[in-house]
Order: sequence, then structure tokens, then C-alpha cells
Amino acid sequence: MRDTSPPALVQVDGLKMYFPIHSGVLRRHTGDVKAVDDVSFSINAGETLGLVGESGCGKSTVGRALLRLYEPTAGRVIIDGEDIAQLSSEALRKKRPTMQMVFQDPQASLNPRMSLSSIIGEPLVEHTPMTAAERQGRIYELMDQVGLNRRFANRFPHEFSGGQRQRIGIARALALNPKFIVCDEPIAALDVSIQAQVVNLLEDLQEKFGLTYLFISHDLSMVRHIADRVAVMYLGRIVELSPRDDLYARPLHPYAEALLSAVNEPDPDRAKTRKRILLKGDLPSPANPPKGCNFCTRCPKVFARCLTEKPDLVHVEYGRQVACHLFDPINTASGSTGGSEDQEHLQHGVTQ
Repeated sequence: MRDTSPPALVQVDGLKMYFPIHSGVLRRHTGDVKAVDDVSFSINAGETLGLVGESGCGKSTVGRALLRLYEPTAGRVIIDGEDIAQLSSEALRKKRPTMQMVFQDPQASLNPRMSLSSIIGEPLVEHTPMTAAERQGRIYELMDQVGLNRRFANRFPHEFSGGQRQRIGIARALALNPKFIVCDEPIAALDVSIQAQVVNLLEDLQEKFGLTYLFISHDLSMVRHIADRVAVMYLGRIVELSPRDDLYARPLHPYAEALLSAVNEPDPDRAKTRKRILLKGDLPSPANPPKGCNFCTRCPKVFARCLTEKPDLVHVEYGRQVACHLFDPINTASGSTGGSEDQEHLQHGVTQ
């Protein structure tokens, strides 16, 4: 039977983003910070993929590399049928209207010397032949869509609250009618009371315009609300990619399990029975990741193979992918996942 499903709007294959380390008087290249190390995923049109993980795992770097705000070290990033990593400067400029970004800190991402009208209208000046009157009409239309009063058009960023500034950033991202938007922790710098308003706005805009989101966040409760699928990152690699409900009900990877154990449970009865998983040790340096699995130095289920061989992200259930040797058919068939005494010994050894 032929697969008649439409191709993914965003397809990422083997994305790597290394930052070189130079040392010594001659500034020789002595190593690399592997911020993103062989990441692959896809996002269908109209879908929201949540990207979660602790600080420093490479989430924001993935988002910036997708839009080529950083030049990828390796890999393919195909957005709406074109490989972004291979486009010339001119071709990339023409592609920009298709893909936009909402940044984490709305105050830092807005020019303090430009009025609201100028900020929202800047993409229109750069990429469209609109007249001044047409441009102003489009600016008012965008302000209406994100819930900003038209009387604020000539005000400057410092005159707005954090939530209003983020709405300005969203309006700017929508100006050119994009298909794909990277939301880089868009609620992290906002008050809790405002976060839900911004997320609800993003959902309403997605439904109205058919937008596709990569939603980067460390707020697992909010990702549960907005995402269709969730990718869990650890030290530059995706360790699990699953549908939202499946992941929150039964995480497969030990790191995803530990991460979700820290999420607040609104049901008091379930909260009483839930066991919090505390990880030991510190996050390894991306400049010197472990030889085997990146998580082996902190994993409570570590066994011998984890210390020498990096697991690939493979399909283990319908719609679910995980990078863990525990789910390798070789281990599950032989039952060689390591006994509790062996795991304790290995855990002690790798954390010394």
C-alpha cells in the first residue's frame, strides 16, 4: 500500500553544530563544542513539535541552525522542499519569508530606537513592494491579530510590558505570512500570569493561518499543552521523540523519565504515588562528551555497553523513537540489560 501522506514541511537529517575551540598563542584548533550532534526529526505542516531539555542541551542552537542564523557544521535542513543549508545568500534571503522566529527575550530582540510600527513594518520594507499606506494597513491588521491596540503604533518598546513586547515579536514574525515559525522559549521571560495568554495566542494563530511550530521550552507543563509531539534533548542529541500523550503517560528513555518526574501533577492522588527521580552527577561538557551514550554518567540504568557505544535514535513503537541500548533488540532478546548490582557498580565507576 502506497503512503499517500503529504511530505513533511520540515525535514532535518544529521544536523550538527560544532563551535571550534582555539587555544595557545597561535590559536590552534584544539577541539569543538558539540552543541548539536547528529540530530534528525521532521515536522508535518500544521503540527507543533516541542523540543525540551535542561539548559545547555542545545535546544536554542537547533532552532537557530534550522533558520541558518548559525551556519550548520553538517547535515540537511529541508524546509518546504528546499535545503536551507545549501542555499546561496540571495536564495536564502528570498526564502526568509517562509520561516521566521520568535525570540526568548522580547526586550533584547526589539530595537529600542524603533517604534512599534517601524518594528512590525521592517520585514515589509525589506521583502515587499508595498506602498507606505499599504504597509500601514498591514501593520494595523497584524496588531489586531495579536491583540495590540492601534493607538500604540507610535510607542517604543520600553513603554510596553513583557507580554506586550512578545506580542510585538509575534506580529513581526507573522508579517510575511510564514509557513514555519521557531518559537525559542517565547514564554521564559514572562510572568506566569502572562505565559498562558501568549501560548493561547500562538495556538489561535496556528489554527487561523495553518502555521507549523518548533516550540522550544524547558517548561514541560506548557509543552504538554501546546505540542503534538515532543523531542527530548540531552547534551546535543535527541534521546526520545514521541507523541505528546504517549511520552507523558509512559516515557521510554531514562532521561525523559527523570525529566518528567519533576513536572507538577495537578491530580493530588497521582502526585502522592509518583516517585521523583533524582539524577546524580553533573552534566558533562559538550566539548568532551562521554565516549558511549551521552547519558551514561548519570543514568540509573547504565550497563556495560552504554560506556562504549553511542545508541542511535531508532523506532521502537508506532510513532515513537528512542536512543537507548535498553530498547535494542539484541539486549531485549538476551535479557542482558545488566543486573542491579552491575548497574550500581557501573554507575559508581562512571561518576568517579
